[in-house]
Amino acid sequence: MSKNIIVLPGTKWQIPLVQKLKRRGFNVIVFDFYENQPAYKYADGYRLVDILDKERVLELAKEYNPVAVMSDECDIATPTIAWVSEQLGKPSIGMEMAELYTDKYKMREFSKENGLVAPAFYKCYTMETAIENFKAFGGKMIMKPLDGNSSRGVFSVECETDIITNFEQSIKYSKKEKCVLLEEYIEGEEFSIDGIMTEHGYYSMALAKKKHYEDNENLDQELIFKYKDEEYDYDLLRKTNQEYVEKTGLKFGLTHAEYKFQNGNFYLIEIGARGGGNLISGCINPNLTGIESQECLIDWATGYEIKEDHCTYIDNYREKCAILSFFDVGQQHGIITKIEGIEFLENEECIKSFYFDYKIGDTVRKVEDGGNRFGYYIACCDSLEELEQLKVKVTDTVKIVIE
Repeated sequence: MSKNIIVLPGTKWQIPLVQKLKRRGFNVIVFDFYENQPAYKYADGYRLVDILDKERVLELAKEYNPVAVMSDECDIATPTIAWVSEQLGKPSIGMEMAELYTDKYKMREFSKENGLVAPAFYKCYTMETAIENFKAFGGKMIMKPLDGNSSRGVFSVECETDIITNFEQSIKYSKKEKCVLLEEYIEGEEFSIDGIMTEHGYYSMALAKKKHYEDNENLDQELIFKYKDEEYDYDLLRKTNQEYVEKTGLKFGLTHAEYKFQNGNFYLIEIGARGGGNLISGCINPNLTGIESQECLIDWATGYEIKEDHCTYIDNYREKCAILSFFDVGQQHGIITKIEGIEFLENEECIKSFYFDYKIGDTVRKVEDGGNRFGYYIACCDSLEELEQLKVKVTDTVKIVIE
C-alpha cells in the first residue's frame, strides 16, 4: 500500500506539515516551481512544477500513487489541491468550494445573496471601469486582485490617481481572471480567526486583533491572539464566522478569515479554506488552543476519523495569549551589518518560532507586501501581562543594525 503524500508548495510555511507527515510514517514529495525551496530538505523528494498548472500536477502526482495531495497556509494551492484530489479519487473540498474560498468576488456575492454583512463591491476589468465605479461610490475604497495572496497588489483608493497609479500592479496578481475587485473601505480594527469544519460541526480556533504597518494600512505588522477581549465581542465574531462557513456548505476544511469591525458589525474581508499563514496553523493553533489543526487535516486527507475532542478548544488554554509580530526597520535604508538578539530568541521559552528573511550584507528595502517583510517571531504566554513583558524584551534585545 502506498505511503506517498504530495505536498505543495515548498515554502517554509509547509515545513510543519511535512514534519508531521514524516513523523506519522509517510513518504513526502514536495511540488513547487522553484529550486532550493526550504521544505525540500524535510521531505523525501521534490519535483519542479508550476502549482497553478493543475493538469501537469496531476500528471506528476500519478507517478507516485499518493494517499493524498495536501497543502496548508497557502491560498493559491487550494484550487489545484481540490481538483487533483478529485481526479485521483481522494478526499477533496471540491472545485466549487475551492473557488468560493479563493475568489474574493464570489465571497462578496455569496455574502450578499445570503443576507450577510458585506461592503459595497465592484468587479472591474479595466482601469476606466474602476474609475467610474469609484466616482459612483463616492468614498474611500480598496483595490485588490481577484484571487491574490500575501497582500500583493492591495491598495487603498482615495482619489482617481490612486487607481491610475496602481491598477496594473493590482491586476497582475489576479490569476484565474484578469480583473480587480474594488470595494468599500471598512474603517476600524481588523481581526483574523481560524476554524475547522468536521463531521461533528464547526470549531473556532485562534483569534487575533491586528496592527498594521504605519506606512501601509493594508499589511499586518502584529497580531495579538486571545480568547476574549474587553472591548470587542469575540463571541460575536466567532458566531459571524461560523454562520458564513456553515452557509457555504463546506463539509470539511481548515479556514482562515479576516474581518473588520464597523458600526457594531464584523465585516468579512476574505476567507480561505486553509489554515492561517505565517505558522498560525502550524504553530499558533496548537500552542494557543491545544487543537492540532494540521493533524486533523492529515487525518481527513488520509481517511482517518477526526475525533470531536481533537478539534475542541481546551478549557485551561483560554487564558493563554500569543503574538505573531513582524520585525520592522521603519524607513531605514542601507545594508545590514549586524542582527542582535538571536541568542535571546533561541533560548526564550515563550518564543515558539522566529525567522529572518534577510541576512548580514543584504540591502534593506521598503516593505511592500507579505512577501518581503523582514522576518517574524511567534510567542505564546500564559497571560496577557506576561506577553506584554515579553514584547518589551524583544524590542529591547533584537536590533537590526543598518548602515
